[in-house]
Amino acid sequence: MTQQGAVLQGYNNELVKCIEDLCMQKEELNKQIQQAEEEKNKLQHEIQVLSEQLECVCENLAQKVASRNELDAILAETEAAYMKILDSSRTLLNVLKKEVGSLKHTPELKTNVT
Repeated sequence: MTQQGAVLQGYNNELVKCIEDLCMQKEELNKQIQQAEEEKNKLQHEIQVLSEQLECVCENLAQKVASRNELDAILAETEAAYMKILDSSRTLLNVLKKEVGSLKHTPELKTNVT
């Protein structure tokens, strides 16, 4: 019976050792889980901050694109008006040259000029 008690005590010691090892593994795993959760929370916060920054940049970009489009329209209208002014100026100059040319051919100007 003493021998059976010694064998039982050996099993008990080994069982306690296994339980202690499992507890240590659990503690280590808990530390790793906690670190991973902290890293996850940190990354989620960074994602939130970056998402807010992205939203601001997108809004700013949209405003700038709208302003550029307005400027494009203004420039197109201004260039078209300027081209009309140039065309009108050219027409006026041609008319003026014809009038001056026809005045030079009149007899009254020829006598006064000499």
